[in-house]
Amino acid sequence: MPAPSTSQTELLNLLEDLIRKARASGADAADAVLFDSASLSLSQRLGKPERLERSESGDLGLRVFVGKRQAIVSSTDRSRQALDELVERAVAMARVVPEDPFAGLADPELLARTWPDLDTCDPEEPASELLIEQARAAEEAALAVDGVTNSEGADAGWSRSNIAIAASNGFAGGYAVSRRSLSVSVLAGTGTGMERDYEYDSKVYGGDLRAVAEIGREAGERAVRRLNPRKVKSQKVPVVYDPRVSRGMIGHLTGGISGPSVARGTSFLKDKLGQVIFPAAINIIDDPFVRRGLRSRPFDAEGVTVEKRTIIEDGRLTTWLLDLRSARQLGLKTTGHASRGTSGPPGPAPSNIYMAAGTRSREDIIGEIKDGLYVTELMGSGVNGVTGDYSRGASGFWIENGRLAYPVSELTVAGNLKDMFLNMEAASDLELRFGMDAPTLRIDGMTVAGM
Repeated sequence: MPAPSTSQTELLNLLEDLIRKARASGADAADAVLFDSASLSLSQRLGKPERLERSESGDLGLRVFVGKRQAIVSSTDRSRQALDELVERAVAMARVVPEDPFAGLADPELLARTWPDLDTCDPEEPASELLIEQARAAEEAALAVDGVTNSEGADAGWSRSNIAIAASNGFAGGYAVSRRSLSVSVLAGTGTGMERDYEYDSKVYGGDLRAVAEIGREAGERAVRRLNPRKVKSQKVPVVYDPRVSRGMIGHLTGGISGPSVARGTSFLKDKLGQVIFPAAINIIDDPFVRRGLRSRPFDAEGVTVEKRTIIEDGRLTTWLLDLRSARQLGLKTTGHASRGTSGPPGPAPSNIYMAAGTRSREDIIGEIKDGLYVTELMGSGVNGVTGDYSRGASGFWIENGRLAYPVSELTVAGNLKDMFLNMEAASDLELRFGMDAPTLRIDGMTVAGM
């Protein structure tokens, strides 16, 4: 376990003092979480900076338990008087709210005692001049692409947060995370025939970002490829999802296996634990221990030990995503997926989650399609988490005789997630970029609604 920094030690001492005050004021148990954050962001358009902002914030939340009653209070004021009032208010609230039979802290045997250094924080804060230069260079590279006619702008950003968690069950831990990001969005064409597209990258370390000119050039080329889109007639065809949008399928899965939804009976996968819901070639892994991973964490938000898990193994659903409360509702053990802010109770969320690469290339899974749709952008949120019904606006390229023939737009793709999962094939082009990732995906038998 890495030694805590001086700042993390101070934060943990503050939280442990807050918990002692809560116990002294009548709480049977308590936990607290704190975030100290700083960020720097820049926006520019057509070579001129439009916004340069730096912000710093500190927020803490205290959760207290009186029997099976719990209350949560948060504050940005760390003065002694404010914290004393915070404790008094939290305990008073906990005495009058309804009981929650599933509320409570983790048993000591579940707690993380040691953890690895995951290298989740870049110690270097970039100068504003560097962000300005990166945004400028990315936008220039995009505007240099033949056919690009205007820019919606470029954005560069940095952030860093210190996170500390302590509880009366003996847990105390902290770690730091950082982010660097760069994006650019441009327009191609003229008049009513203009098309927009973008490119984006985000990493823990600034030095790991893709080349600035590459990000800009990709944004420009994507916009130009979308010019002169056609419409197609409604039909049932194979649909291929570009990696920019395919990772959304993992988001639909994690929503369906989230413990609270399963416990309420409001998930389309509520009765699928242990069953095959994908083809045997599909494996989906959740790994909190990825070094420099965007969603890496040494322990969860309840101080519970985390571990690498194969969520989907050879097509079979092996586990729900559980925090303590939803695990108790279901009569199971937490999976260490608790996440939380300062003003609400914990809830489950994945860490670095990805669908393993398949064996066939993107070209192979497209090459055998006579007619189909290659999706590069999705619009709307027409997904029913209770039934699995799926309907979203889409644009991309029409596939004819195994190749991308021409751009298409104003389409809707529809199906049911249970059927979509079972008819899915993953290509071999997985890249771990965003903390939730999937390769190119082919799904047969979907309905494409056009003109």
